Amino acid sequence: QVQLVESGGGLVQAGGSLRLSCAASGLPFSTYAMGWFRQAPRKEREFVAVISWSGSRIHYADSVKGRFTISRDNAKNTMYLQMNNLKPEDTAVYYCVANSEGVGELLRMSSDYWGQGTQVTVSS
Repeated sequence: QVQLVESGGGLVQAGGSLRLSCAASGLPFSTYAMGWFRQAPRKEREFVAVISWSGSRIHYADSVKGRFTISRDNAKNTMYLQMNNLKPEDTAVYYCVANSEGVGELLRMSSDYWGQGTQVTVSS
C-alpha cells in the first residue's frame, strides 16, 4: 500500500518561512520523480515544483522561483519543500505527488500517487 504523508503546513505571516515534508512508503521511492502541487480555494490545482529521482532535474513554477526549494533524501524516503518569503497568494493545500515515468509527466500534472495534502495559510 503506497502512502505519501505530508507535514509541516500551518499558519505564517507574509515574509515568513515553512518547510514541508513528504514521507513516502510502499513504493521504490528512489526510482520515482516527486513533486508538489497546490490548490487554493476556488482555483484549479497547479504545479509548484518537481524533482527527478536522482535530484538532477528540478523545475519550479514561475510564481515560486527564487523563494521555494525542492529537495529529496532517498535514504529517508522523504521529499521536502523549503518555502521562504511566503506571500498570501501562496495560501493553498499542498499535495505531495509521485510519478514513475519522470518529471515530464508530473509537469503535465499526471501522477501515480497523491498525498492527502497539508494546509498552508499565509496572512498579510
